[in-house]
Amino acid sequence: MHQFSNIIKKGLLLCILAVLFLPLIQSTFTLREFHPLKGDVTLPANIEFNKQGWFSGNFQQKKEEYLNAMFGFRTLFVKAHNQIAYSLFGKVNAQGVIIGKQNYLYEESYINAYTGKDFLGEDSISHTINRLKFISDTLNKLGKQLIVVFAAGKASYYPEYIPDSYFPIKEKTNYKLLSSEAYKAGLNMIDFNKWFMDNKHKSKYPLYPQHGVHWSTYGTALAADSLIKMMENLRHIDIPNLRITGIKMEQPHDVDYDIADGMNLLFKFKSFDVAYPQMKVDDTTGKTKPKVLVISDSFYWGMYNLGIANCFQNDHFWYYNKQVYPESFKQELFADQLNIGNEIQKHDVIVIMATEATLRKISWGFIEEAEKFYKGIKTSPEKDTEYYKKIKEIIASIKTNPQWLEDSGTRAQEKGISLDSSLVLEAMWQIDNSKK
Repeated sequence: MHQFSNIIKKGLLLCILAVLFLPLIQSTFTLREFHPLKGDVTLPANIEFNKQGWFSGNFQQKKEEYLNAMFGFRTLFVKAHNQIAYSLFGKVNAQGVIIGKQNYLYEESYINAYTGKDFLGEDSISHTINRLKFISDTLNKLGKQLIVVFAAGKASYYPEYIPDSYFPIKEKTNYKLLSSEAYKAGLNMIDFNKWFMDNKHKSKYPLYPQHGVHWSTYGTALAADSLIKMMENLRHIDIPNLRITGIKMEQPHDVDYDIADGMNLLFKFKSFDVAYPQMKVDDTTGKTKPKVLVISDSFYWGMYNLGIANCFQNDHFWYYNKQVYPESFKQELFADQLNIGNEIQKHDVIVIMATEATLRKISWGFIEEAEKFYKGIKTSPEKDTEYYKKIKEIIASIKTNPQWLEDSGTRAQEKGISLDSSLVLEAMWQIDNSKK
């Protein structure tokens, strides 16, 4: 009996030692591959040894932070921790994520925009409309068009699932005032936010997912088609159409599940199936491709990934008026490195798009710079130099961290972009969220 008891004790001790050494074994030999964590994840750089850092204690501190963040099975442990916090206590370990009724997920900035908490004020909105009107009129004289697009917002689309603590709604919001004043000013505009709400119960397929922040892939396809049709009407041309050739109904994934992915849980949420359209660009014979410049937040990425750029020529997407695509797929290029007058001259149509959460910064400085250019006001060549200096510093830090660099490469493959482009996007994300 005593011998059997000793065997049990030794067996338990071996099991405990095995568990303790598993992270080290995983770090060394990679027993199993895990998908990288998504969302608000900051990985420390692997610092190189130097005498000054050793004697100041900075090397030991930074090295400890790196080892604590890069141990084996860390991804699994983080997800397990997040799952326990969510399942037992309803706690979300993801910045800005709000759990609504019936497990509908929101980013808080969308709720704040819908309820009017981030209202800019009537004077600021009036100045914005005046600038847009001036630029629109100027472009019309040059044979070009400005289109202002209000992308749909999740809080406006699903207000019934917003937690009660965020109510009541203020009478004035950025969206309400900007959209109404843009209409009064006679701007070329598309109000997808209103259209999506009006067709919420009429659409054959869901226009917004339960666990994503962006409009659904199907909703994106409809929006892209409407944008092309407006360009056709304004320029009196026939543009190659981006058509839906088929539909697959599936559980949400990728962009339709992006908020939930950022929560980094062990188990996926169940939801209603959403439509994934198969897209095709029409035969371009006899068609006219306009030259299009789009300044937008992340909502344009959905259209871009569906292939809307194939309907245009000399197309450009200035992401938050910072990074320039498609050039940045190969090597990063920033808007402030370009001459705004020359860039506008190269394009037929300028599209400015923002969703309710980003309307307070609509165009992200583009309309201000365009106004200065057309009014002959000299602009500062040092604009945002500090911002791009920080981007380069963060990219350099990522490249010294093998795991972070590998994760960036994985995310680049998932998005279908180059590693350099992925590094810039991650650096921009780090800076913007550190400010928040």
